[in-house]
Amino acid sequence: MMTRKTSGSSSKDNSSVEQILPIEPQDGVGPREEGMNRLSIVRQLGPLLLAAILIAGCGSTSPPIPAPLDGNNLNLIFVVSEDLNFSAPGDLNPGTANLTNRGLQRVLMMGSFLKQRVLGGGTPNGIYALEAMTHLQTANMYPDIVALETIQQFAMLNQFTIVQQGYPTATANSYPIFASYLQGSVPDQSLVAPPVFYCDACQGLDFTDDNGDNEVLLSGILEANVPGYYVFSAPWETVSAVLASTNQMGNYNLPIPARYAGPNIVYAIAITHSGSATLLTYDSQLNPPFIYPVLPSLANVSRACPAATINIQVTGGVGGAVIPAGINTNETVYMIRHADAHPTPDWDDGNYIGAGQWRALYLPEALSGKIQPSEVYSIDPTNDIPAAVQDAVPSSYVRPLLTAAPYAIANNLPYSLAASVPVFRIDQSAPNLATLASNFFFASNRPNFSNKTILVAWEHDHIPPTVNALITSYGVSQAALSWSDSDYDSIWTIQLDAQGNLSVDNALCEGIDSNLLPSTPPQF
Repeated sequence: MMTRKTSGSSSKDNSSVEQILPIEPQDGVGPREEGMNRLSIVRQLGPLLLAAILIAGCGSTSPPIPAPLDGNNLNLIFVVSEDLNFSAPGDLNPGTANLTNRGLQRVLMMGSFLKQRVLGGGTPNGIYALEAMTHLQTANMYPDIVALETIQQFAMLNQFTIVQQGYPTATANSYPIFASYLQGSVPDQSLVAPPVFYCDACQGLDFTDDNGDNEVLLSGILEANVPGYYVFSAPWETVSAVLASTNQMGNYNLPIPARYAGPNIVYAIAITHSGSATLLTYDSQLNPPFIYPVLPSLANVSRACPAATINIQVTGGVGGAVIPAGINTNETVYMIRHADAHPTPDWDDGNYIGAGQWRALYLPEALSGKIQPSEVYSIDPTNDIPAAVQDAVPSSYVRPLLTAAPYAIANNLPYSLAASVPVFRIDQSAPNLATLASNFFFASNRPNFSNKTILVAWEHDHIPPTVNALITSYGVSQAALSWSDSDYDSIWTIQLDAQGNLSVDNALCEGIDSNLLPSTPPQF
């Protein structure tokens, strides 16, 4: 059983961390350039014409933003995420197909625009994002994670309530994002493992619209005919096709836009009880800065790293250890847990919570000087959390990806998914799931991480079995490692030297105190 509430004040607050002030949109033309242009006109045509131009300029504005949508209608809201084919200058890194600092600023600002100006403070019925592995970009086939990044801040501005067994009902600043495959529609299975659990209610958008999956999703919403707000985040290629399909399915005869109008535009189809529909266009008019978001001082939420409790050395020929055939060499893997996600034990909507948004945005600064990865990996967010998990709602497991995304953006690092590794099997021990994950990162030819340093955002109950499986592959027994449920801060460093000898320690940490993070997310 679950209920939803609109966002409001939180019972937890921390005066040492201030809210981020909204960034005011700037004009598209700077005052210096605008003034120089007008001065040239003055010199040529005289002051009288100048006055007329100034009056006209003051009166010329963008079309007014429509009123917020009426929650008594069925509203389909389409946020256009950026990709390599359709994006604003400076928003996307062409080498990684991921956002730049400016692109990150835009999507953070878009969250507030959506919440207040489009939904009028209302809470969505559902949030749906692109299935990342259905849209691979660049010669390196990087997954399209921008659609998830685009809608995450909006998700954080809502509140979600779960009724739990044995615990008080808990509400958090968070909202599930659906980005999973419809059963039978997993893309290239040489790259993507079928999920252990399927959640048809968690379906996202498919870039290729395999088997008409997007029409299945939209028709289900239209047939259920439950009023409210249904928010979708996907590239223009997908949004334009879904707009056209919806128009056709409902015989609405709407003027569907034919061209990409930029990342500031949000489209909405509002359908009344009588079945009539209206297309509305919201222009956020955002002009974000080109720098990484400025946060309150990291010192406000910092903590010292505790003493290391893990220091394992496995050397070939010592203590019966045998270096496994095919093991990687000269590799360093930093494994971190996803950001803060559980206001009470086992509370789970697949996303992190407001405090987790702070942690994720602080990571570039918190990890600076501690690690130097060349690329970032995480669990594929299309993996589903089943309803069978106690105190969880069926949802897509998006939080590991979104935890490490700001770090990758700030450092211009490529971001990939370990999509061939399924998660959430009941038996996590070797040689089952843990061996698959261990082989992927430490003994794989595709990809091969020899001579590389990578950052991996993972699920904390899966990290110890993965490392234990790696140790076991050397033929030695080792006490099972564990990761505390309350620990969001540790960094496990796994290293393979030039011969394949192994070391594991937890000497590093992010240095962010969960107890000092506000429960409400930052505001932009």
